[in-house]
Amino acid sequence: MSINWFPGHMVKARREIEANIKLVDIVLILLDARAPFSCRNKELEIISAKKKIIYVLNKIDLALPEVTTAYLDMLRQEHGWAVGIDSISGKGSKEVLQTIMKSYQEQAQKMLDKGRRVRPARIMVAGVPNVGKSTFLNCLVGQKAAKTGNKPGVTRGKQWIRLREDMELLDTPGLMWPKIESEEQGLKLALLNIVGENAYQEETAALYLLRVLVQKWPQVLKNQFKLESIDKEETALLEDIARKRGHLLKGGQLDLEKTCTMLLQDFRKGKLGRFSLD
Repeated sequence: MSINWFPGHMVKARREIEANIKLVDIVLILLDARAPFSCRNKELEIISAKKKIIYVLNKIDLALPEVTTAYLDMLRQEHGWAVGIDSISGKGSKEVLQTIMKSYQEQAQKMLDKGRRVRPARIMVAGVPNVGKSTFLNCLVGQKAAKTGNKPGVTRGKQWIRLREDMELLDTPGLMWPKIESEEQGLKLALLNIVGENAYQEETAALYLLRVLVQKWPQVLKNQFKLESIDKEETALLEDIARKRGHLLKGGQLDLEKTCTMLLQDFRKGKLGRFSLD
């Protein structure tokens, strides 16, 4: 599945980030903790190459804790700075703030050495669409500082937010890279709702989810949907789940579209459990 999802506002978003990168000291790149390596935007990393980058694994409440720890270790070994957060509950927010200030210490010391006053750290918050940047900002600030939504591309324009006396945040629109070549990566991004709804078919994403569950977490399928057997094709499993949930059209025909939507929504909201896909 080759996903082409680069609408006009993506070009605008890239230009905006390129124009504003010189204004900041640190770039926080948010990644979905369930598949952080699949949602890394290499173009964004290239744009931010001359700045300190902190990788923030968001939505750790939806991922397997032990795998998240391994992901963070890998990112720290590669880049030096990585931290996890659950932006809904606020778990990890203190660690995020501590990591920001630790990464800023070197630059602050240079200002002091030159006899200058240490100004607040300026931090850009960036990442792919729908990775939870606005919810993350609201978590740190403690109020509705940025617009939130469940559709990719909800954030528009420049938003500076004073977090505290020594820290200023710049929110940016989500930035996607022009073309996703890997089918596996594309399917993961569809599952995570990172690519827009028009870029994929819900049935394709739902069947992929069933395939992953059968291979890695078969007990989830059996327990969640009371299935006696899962040793069958994904399409047959989808039909079994539709029957169990009573998803029927007029005339008794199975409403598979409703079942696909339900599966994807339950996965994204964590109703099926915690998963790590990378």
